[in-house]
Amino acid sequence: MKQFDLLIRNGTVVTASDTVQCDIAIAGGRIVQLGHDLGSAREEIDASGKLVLPGGVDAHCHLDQPMPDGLKMADDFESGTISAACGGTTTVIPFAAQEKGESLRAAVADYHRRAEGRAVVDYAFHLIVSDPTETVLRDELPSLIRKGYTSFKVYMTYDDLKLNDREILDVLTVARQEGALVMIHAENSDCIAWLTDRLEAEQKTAPRFHAIARPMAIEREATHRAITFSELVDVPILIVHVSGREAVEQIRWSRARGMKIFAETCPQYLFLTASDLDQPGYHGAKCVCSPPPRDRANQEVIWDGLADGLFTIFSSDHAPFRYDDPQGKQPGGQEVPFRYIPNGIPGLETRLPLLFSEGVGGGRISLNQFVALTSTNPAKLYGLHPRKGTIAIGADADLAIWDPQREVVIRNADLHHAVDYTPYEGTRVKGWPVTTLVRGKVVAHEGKMQATAGHGEFLPCALPEMAKPRYRTSGGSL
Repeated sequence: MKQFDLLIRNGTVVTASDTVQCDIAIAGGRIVQLGHDLGSAREEIDASGKLVLPGGVDAHCHLDQPMPDGLKMADDFESGTISAACGGTTTVIPFAAQEKGESLRAAVADYHRRAEGRAVVDYAFHLIVSDPTETVLRDELPSLIRKGYTSFKVYMTYDDLKLNDREILDVLTVARQEGALVMIHAENSDCIAWLTDRLEAEQKTAPRFHAIARPMAIEREATHRAITFSELVDVPILIVHVSGREAVEQIRWSRARGMKIFAETCPQYLFLTASDLDQPGYHGAKCVCSPPPRDRANQEVIWDGLADGLFTIFSSDHAPFRYDDPQGKQPGGQEVPFRYIPNGIPGLETRLPLLFSEGVGGGRISLNQFVALTSTNPAKLYGLHPRKGTIAIGADADLAIWDPQREVVIRNADLHHAVDYTPYEGTRVKGWPVTTLVRGKVVAHEGKMQATAGHGEFLPCALPEMAKPRYRTSGGSL
């Protein structure tokens, strides 16, 4: 009788802290031994010359999220998680979004219906709180946190999602009481609307003006305001998709004051600039996202933040809208003013190769930092560690086997999402995940699926240890 289900032999095993040559033994979907001469298994994978990393945890992506009438996201849980698996990601955390006037529980129930039986990789849910009524704050949100929905996002912009300052403070207070983590999209909605109206009055409505309507000052102001709310309530927060220098400066300022402010950034702020919104004709719509990409100098600021620990996690913010689609970037089949272009770009499958190639291959971050930013830290931040995000005895056997020498030119035709473009078309990367395992089963190999829809399981999240308040005795605690 064979001792294990699977042995991965001869690979270089990398975690957030260590790099070692060893074999990995898997049984019952979990890692059961690490070492040499481990015995026999029903199956073996020879990882000679390759890296064996924890599977990626993409903690900020949007899949089959309900949209306003006339719009639809291109990726559901099947196509989105297939794309994730082929890019080395083994866990995704998309958003169950509350609509104004709707209960939060109804949003969660609807999202489970959308996900069940479709996902190839494992998944958890964040919540989006857009209508924090007394019932939501007193009953629904605390109950859902205790059931494993321990993180939620609030918006300071978008008319159908934004909260006012008092509502944000109320949500933060529940998070502090229950031990949950709040993610904040920090942009000043009124300033954006004012600038947009002025630009439209001058007939400046092409996609490139989206970036002009959302300058860094707007992100800076909202980031500072969110930090102030965090200080008032004495609760950690995460500022999502930080785009450039001015927001970074606010986060550094808060850290110098001893505050627990976490930060996330995304590939678009390393590989795109505002000039990508100024492509011929309407094609700049493909790169419309918020906050918008900045300039080359700000790319260097973001790289510095990844290298020195300012950023806790690196996510895709995958928001998949097809370009040539009346339910996508051309609503109703029309080229519309930038105000009406659906925000977001695809990136689930390309997140890890882009950062690996330019970050690790370019000498900007270490391989261990790469693992921390893309797997270990998001698992810790959202209550999934040590089951996810590491290679350790007892952890789920979620693994990505990388060929660090493989060179790939990114082509949308080779990707697995349901979007009709990638903003990284033609980008050459070195290093690519060739085999992805979820709970010990190969789900993707050489770009081909080896598992069927429904292999992925829902993951209730524990309370995040990283998000515990400081519980000050004076100076702003409640």
